Amino acid sequence: MKKKRRTLGLMMMAILIVVFVTPCWARAEIKVGTLFCYTGPLKEFGPNIRNGAVLAAKQMEADGFKMDLIHEDTETSPIAGVNAAKKLVEIDGVVAIVGPMISPGVVAVAESVTCPRGIPIISPSATSPLISVLPADKGKDMVFRTCPSDALQGVVSGMFASTRYKTASIIYVNNPYGQGLAETFTKSFEKRRGKVLAAIPHDEKPAESYTAELKKALKNNPDVLCAFSWAGNAKIFLKESVEFFKYNSFLFCDGTRSEDIVKSVGAKVLEGQYGTVPASAGGDSNVIFATEYKEAYGKLPPLPFITNAYDAVAVIGLAAYAAEVNGLPMTSENIRDHLRKVAAPPGESIKPGEFKKAFDLIKGGKAINYEGASGSCDFDEKGDVVTPIEIWKYSRGDIVKVRIEHVIPKE
Repeated sequence: MKKKRRTLGLMMMAILIVVFVTPCWARAEIKVGTLFCYTGPLKEFGPNIRNGAVLAAKQMEADGFKMDLIHEDTETSPIAGVNAAKKLVEIDGVVAIVGPMISPGVVAVAESVTCPRGIPIISPSATSPLISVLPADKGKDMVFRTCPSDALQGVVSGMFASTRYKTASIIYVNNPYGQGLAETFTKSFEKRRGKVLAAIPHDEKPAESYTAELKKALKNNPDVLCAFSWAGNAKIFLKESVEFFKYNSFLFCDGTRSEDIVKSVGAKVLEGQYGTVPASAGGDSNVIFATEYKEAYGKLPPLPFITNAYDAVAVIGLAAYAAEVNGLPMTSENIRDHLRKVAAPPGESIKPGEFKKAFDLIKGGKAINYEGASGSCDFDEKGDVVTPIEIWKYSRGDIVKVRIEHVIPKE
């Protein structure tokens, strides 16, 4: 009998040790889905954007709060994105989603899956102006993004082009992203006395050849051809432009800021050619993120939206933690309701990686203002953020920053 009691006592002690010694972060607090492109025309970008998201989750776990990230491939396709989103919501039970990467994917997923079910999504890279006024999200406040609308990028691109060119033609991917960028560029460029000679769409799926589109776009010999497309499509029509039409004056955007394009078209052809992209934060925030990313993955590639994915995961985690501290279950709605509370003035500034500081402040009842690796995450009433736009160029086979435009156009 004494032996049994002793055995029972040891078992109870072991249970108490597990309960009180095992850190609370050893269990998964919430499940968060990601919808990135690992196949299709944007497959170059997906793995690096995923790395940014994973880095934020790992840092938060090290500082006391764990999220399970569940990753799905959208194949750079709205249809595949919807199917992947349904799996994340209906089978995996995620409370929020980071993504999709592409604007038509955000529209399709929001309309078919997440808005009807009350699941917030934060895209790190969908820039179409349409997302700001998405009908499916009207009154629901479930669609956010950590990148700016092309209502900004298109205007800055048009402003920049007007200082160098008198005429332009555009080849754009025929979806909300390409359409929005082409429209805002045209308005901005022509407001400054430029002239758009042609705007030619192409399908999302890469074609074997784009000579028909190029023939129309280059008919009147524009000063510059705007490649407002995706890298997988553009590397084909840019190469054909050079080889078949002997034309090599281009203006690029975020979707065509690509190392694959350099490999396909050639560094010599691209030398000195400019583009625009939503800018990442400068100063300490950028240095901190770049240092930690390199420590984790060895290299920070010059591709867009890696920082934006990091910030999307960060604000979801901070919002979930704040909800829990306030005595609320970490539901989709409660996380949504705390997104703006953890990433807006006048709270104490939180930089990338400062999650322990953030958690301590939240536990102490203090307000925080997460200032991300990509810039401010102050979501407005439409779920949008405002960040600067970077002018960049291809130089000696690399992608280099030229300058940052802090203009906030109202056009």
